[in-house]
Amino acid sequence: MAEARATLLVIEDDAEIRRFLRSALAAEGYKVVESANAHRGLVDAASHKPDLAIVDLGLPDFDGLQVIRGIRGWSPMPIVVLSARAREHAKIEALDAGADDYVTKPFGVGELLARIRVALRHRARSREGVVVLVLGEATVDLEARKVTRRGKDIHLTPIEYRLLACLAAHLGMVVTHRQLLTEVWGPTHQADTHYLRIYMKQLRDKLESDPLRPRHFVTETGVGYRLVCDD
Repeated sequence: MAEARATLLVIEDDAEIRRFLRSALAAEGYKVVESANAHRGLVDAASHKPDLAIVDLGLPDFDGLQVIRGIRGWSPMPIVVLSARAREHAKIEALDAGADDYVTKPFGVGELLARIRVALRHRARSREGVVVLVLGEATVDLEARKVTRRGKDIHLTPIEYRLLACLAAHLGMVVTHRQLLTEVWGPTHQADTHYLRIYMKQLRDKLESDPLRPRHFVTETGVGYRLVCDD
């Protein structure tokens, strides 16, 4: 797999977790660079230019949120947060700061590896300019703005399409309520989460095989939504 040759930066102060991650990631074929604090992490991010960063929030010198913002100031590399902060507010803060995904401690290595693969695939798709998504029985051609299901054209309203396009721009990643509302409706609608519920239901009704058990328009409770396509 292409992503198995990627370089991953682990910014984590706990030496035991770093050793565990080094072993688990190396076993999957990844090259691992380790940083024990935020300052070192920012230096290593700039010097090693990794394909993805795994960032703890509770770092000893300064908060991981500052690391995320620092990397985002110059790089679009995927950032996966790995943190003991499990509250929804902490997840939203990290995602709004520029993280692409969030895994809470204690964590299963299988889940973390899956999130890493998704993030690296998203990065590869962005570079290749992939514009056609397969969502079960539905196909979305982002360039042609054409949506079909079982070979039949599906009409999306302008807002439904903007919402779909926003999720597609972050394919496989969590997109917060605030980000979706800002990008689709504008900054004055950041509190209007009921808009999202209404339009997400409409997208599921039109594009999911079973809208009550959605496979593609996934709810991240209290945080936002994630669009998952078929590979």
